[in-house]
Amino acid sequence: MRKQLCAILFFAVLALCFTVDSKVEAAQPATLRLGMSGADVPDLQFRLKTLGYFQTDITNYFGPITRKAVIAFQKDYGLTPDGIAGPRTWAMLKRHSVNKPELDKLARIIYSEARGEPYKGQVAVGAVVMNRLKSPLFPNTLTGVIMEPYAFTAVMDGQYGLTPNATAYKAALDAVRGYDPTGGALFYYNPKTATNSWIRNRQTTAVIGNHVFAI
Repeated sequence: MRKQLCAILFFAVLALCFTVDSKVEAAQPATLRLGMSGADVPDLQFRLKTLGYFQTDITNYFGPITRKAVIAFQKDYGLTPDGIAGPRTWAMLKRHSVNKPELDKLARIIYSEARGEPYKGQVAVGAVVMNRLKSPLFPNTLTGVIMEPYAFTAVMDGQYGLTPNATAYKAALDAVRGYDPTGGALFYYNPKTATNSWIRNRQTTAVIGNHVFAI
């Protein structure tokens, strides 16, 4: 009875946190341009920094360095290189990058799901999360991908609450920056423990450590 109560409380808290996070992520950031400042500027700079476009300290001011980084990102991702972080630029950034809270969550899921795996295997788990974020088949926020019901065992059994180490953060950054040793996988499983026949029938793209990666 006590275990059942703990499980109910855990998922109730998880659901509450997910709801709050979803509302925060659903809020549309401001359109930003040269000379502006505000709470969305550090988010923009951090996302650009995770992708290697912004090389200096995070501030709340949209100056020439930020504009240059936005233009470089826009050119690489097929957007109009106007240096303005408008809705299309924000949407593309959110599909291909993370902000500080999301980086923490990505490192946490990597650590809780793959802390015993080789480094390549840890990056691979992060890559699956990023691949899902870019796919129309999954939620369009990183929090939504991680918290999707039954998506990750570590979320279901509480290991997601563990504190990630420096290696998990490094793996998370590598995954965000496009290192994908899985070959575009959207799923992974441990063949020694997986009981779902559906997952075993997916097309394998890589085998890394104890995990099979598939599409």
